[in-house]
Amino acid sequence: MEAKKLYFMDCHLAGRMYHDADEVWNDLKVGTILKLERDKDNRHDMNAVMVIYEKDGEEYLIGYIPRGENEILANLLEMGWNNIFECRICKINEEAHPEKQVHLTIKIKRNISSQKKK
Repeated sequence: MEAKKLYFMDCHLAGRMYHDADEVWNDLKVGTILKLERDKDNRHDMNAVMVIYEKDGEEYLIGYIPRGENEILANLLEMGWNNIFECRICKINEEAHPEKQVHLTIKIKRNISSQKKK
């Protein structure tokens, strides 16, 4: 049996305490699916990738993929491959430093040829 998704990377959620994560903190659980979006206008990181939680039609910027771990992902998103990725929360540790509280796993969905954003 072939895996439905391919492992791409895992990392912590950077900048959690500077964005909207506190507004939706009680909704964030292991397994929660998050959206990845390129932030080309970020003056602090030329490869910035936002991590967004969607709830009731609203989007909440909860943080970023860490600088230094985001270049390949940023390039793929910039080329229009937004829909091939699945980002999920894989671990939450409320006792850790805010920069280490949320851990993410990013996978590539199979059959990506039909999912490229046009």
